[in-house]
Amino acid sequence: MKRPGLAATLVLVTALASCSSPGTADSTSATPGATSDAAGTGEADDASAGASLSVTDAWVKAATVEDGMTGAFGVLTNYGEQDVHVVGISSPVAGPAELHETVAGDGGAMVMQEMSDGFVVEAGEEHELVPGGDHLMLMELTEDVEAGAEVEITLELEGGATVTFVASGRTFSGANEEYGSHGEENQEREGMESMGMSEEPSEMGSDG
Repeated sequence: MKRPGLAATLVLVTALASCSSPGTADSTSATPGATSDAAGTGEADDASAGASLSVTDAWVKAATVEDGMTGAFGVLTNYGEQDVHVVGISSPVAGPAELHETVAGDGGAMVMQEMSDGFVVEAGEEHELVPGGDHLMLMELTEDVEAGAEVEITLELEGGATVTFVASGRTFSGANEEYGSHGEENQEREGMESMGMSEEPSEMGSDG
């Protein structure tokens, strides 16, 4: 199998929101890092998986430490010949960070919850992280995320490889999903409400 180079180009788009995607932003380029902690014969395959994954249109909603959390979005593209399983996330601007999905809760309202096993980007396919769908959740913010700020985010892949990219902060009015029941639910929901992320479903835009 032909293995993509480890210096795959990562195209990033400056943007920021919480659960609805506003417009198109200017793009910049960066080089993603693909590293692996795996040993033995699996090491090359793990590194290849990281190198084959790119992130474009990366943006995160502007938020403060007082808000407590924010969401990040973008498009993941797998240029390789193997499926890539994303199992975790980290960022220097947050404490815990999670992979989230949006599902229908009681009464039909859309709620967010942590994915139990992450998500898979199939070979040759894209996986969108969008408001009202799968997205990245940065919690217990350690610093304010301002509009125009560059936020480093690292995706953790099955096998130990990682892909690091930069998302740009963007001011956005909010999204419409509530927080599902896991973790510190009450505290996290209050934080999301303060960010405008718990509006009535009737106010949802076409993307959320």
